Amino acid sequence: MSDALAPATVRRAMPVPTAALIRRAGTVLLVAALAIVPFVVQGAWTYALGVTIANAIGVLSVSVLVRYGGEVSIGHGFFAAVGAYTVAIMEQRLGVSLLISLPVGVALGVVCGVAFAWPSRNISGIYLAVSTMALALALPELINNMADWTGGYQGLYVAEPAIPGVSMSLQRYYVPLIALIAIAYGLSQLRRSRQGMAMLLARTHPAAADAFGTRRVWARVAVMGISCGIAALAGAALAFSSSTVSPSGFTLWTSIFLLVGSVVSVYGLTLPRALIGGAFLTLIPQLLSASGAWIPVMYGVALLAVILAGHFAPRLGARLRRAGGA
Repeated sequence: MSDALAPATVRRAMPVPTAALIRRAGTVLLVAALAIVPFVVQGAWTYALGVTIANAIGVLSVSVLVRYGGEVSIGHGFFAAVGAYTVAIMEQRLGVSLLISLPVGVALGVVCGVAFAWPSRNISGIYLAVSTMALALALPELINNMADWTGGYQGLYVAEPAIPGVSMSLQRYYVPLIALIAIAYGLSQLRRSRQGMAMLLARTHPAAADAFGTRRVWARVAVMGISCGIAALAGAALAFSSSTVSPSGFTLWTSIFLLVGSVVSVYGLTLPRALIGGAFLTLIPQLLSASGAWIPVMYGVALLAVILAGHFAPRLGARLRRAGGA
């Protein structure tokens, strides 16, 4: 066996830590529980959970950009709208099924992300965030000015089933769920891949990345393309699960809430973390709906509590482990 192959062989032979096995088992149990949800609860809750799962995909799209690109976006609602309106327009204007329009929407999201990332490849931080915010601000006007295709203020309906003969209520739940599982699995593979490591290296040590032949510009554009493609998938899943798209669903606040969900999930790229962010965006407002004028206050308190818990929980866990060891 050659020396070049030895490290990879050793890594494959290393036992998986117990904590990692527990996390994997927990994820499998969570997926199994989500798979049987429509047979346990029905009606409004199934609809709300389908929207939650679609929003979880959007949360992942922002977290990917933060984790691999080190940047913050306040305009991912634009790329979500690309996927949503692609699905709606292709169904209403062209009579195309979701099975075809969904990959087209994702591809357009990637193209739009790369088209945005290339001219802005040399700006970062607050300047890039403001640039993405410009997309979110311009989006409603773009939609309304293309009313012949987008339906203008009234929007468009997404009513055709992806698989004929299957209940639409089940499809509106399972299509986002399958998409979320696929994206979470793909991101787990990306973390282990050479390309994923190269993108992380370009973010943390640009000079070292250049020495290994990975240009930071390539990494930034690639991360933005991946992130925007996932955002477009989230928009398409949201359009299908909610059965409608309109300009009011893709405002600046949409992009801000996606960023909030990413913060709540602590920028996690796993399925459970994404669901936490999606649930915070979708279910918390519903649970607080009886609070009336206190809804913004209660929502802010809940957001602060989640952020503080995410910040102090690792420290508290470390102290408990040290105390147990002592």
